[in-house]
Amino acid sequence: MLIEDLQVILKVAEFRSITAAASHLDMRTATASAALKRVEKVLGAELFIRTTRQLRLSSAGERYIPQCQQALDMLSQAKQNIREDLDTVDGELRLALSSDLGRNLVAPWIDDFMETHPRVSLRLNISDSNIDFYRDAVDIALRYGSPNDASLYGFKICNVPGLLCATPEYLAKNSTPKHPHELTAYNGLFYQLHDIIHDNWSFSQGDALYKIKMSGDRASNDGDLVRRWCVAGKGLAIKSCLDMSDDLLSGKVVNVMPDFTPRPTELWLICPSRQSITPAVRLLRDMLQKRCRETLQHLIDKGLLDDSVLN
Repeated sequence: MLIEDLQVILKVAEFRSITAAASHLDMRTATASAALKRVEKVLGAELFIRTTRQLRLSSAGERYIPQCQQALDMLSQAKQNIREDLDTVDGELRLALSSDLGRNLVAPWIDDFMETHPRVSLRLNISDSNIDFYRDAVDIALRYGSPNDASLYGFKICNVPGLLCATPEYLAKNSTPKHPHELTAYNGLFYQLHDIIHDNWSFSQGDALYKIKMSGDRASNDGDLVRRWCVAGKGLAIKSCLDMSDDLLSGKVVNVMPDFTPRPTELWLICPSRQSITPAVRLLRDMLQKRCRETLQHLIDKGLLDDSVLN
């Protein structure tokens, strides 16, 4: 019985659909169906009950599938242990990155990483949408915010302050705001997720919290486009200091109202299971932590951030 056939069986059980399982595994439906038939023939039992509308586990399937999953997990762990013992760094990294951070900062870092580890290959998913590890062809994701699902595994990469940004030209034309209450007179550039426009901006100064309902003429579900609008002088935007690091260091944009800070966040590398944490993933984590720390230090050296961000 082929391991690949067992992997098909588990995906069919997960999706309750041969077609969906085949799509997830990047194979033809007929190929997945043939794998299912081979396994059932070897076992001498049907694992699924098929009707015209749905597919569900049979009693034999309910007993077999968990044991099959456990066996494949053990094989995967054994393979990983051998690779760690041999200090082998290879395999495919199926990584999800947000648009702005991925295109402008992390992708060049990964190019350097792959030059150092030439046996590593890459499949990159660039999207600001939430990643579903069981739907998307992704093994790891670099995302802002700590994982809120207890079943996921994660590594914190760094703290990430948010900044209110604008070009010097925009501020020269429209004046520089000194207090959050003045921001309603300015054009906001907004990030949009699931049709929700993030136009309620929050700032803190000591124990004081200010919430401002902004107006603006641009919103996008692509964070990189929001950054480009900001760099083009179209208005004010709240962005991660990492996303804007190159533009801040070059002087294309400035940190507006530095005494009033938007809500900070954290950058995490997230994995769906322990089996996803390969030697390559650990090295990728170490590289990301090092490069992010270097970027934050550059911003600190320029007086754009407080050094407490590295704590």
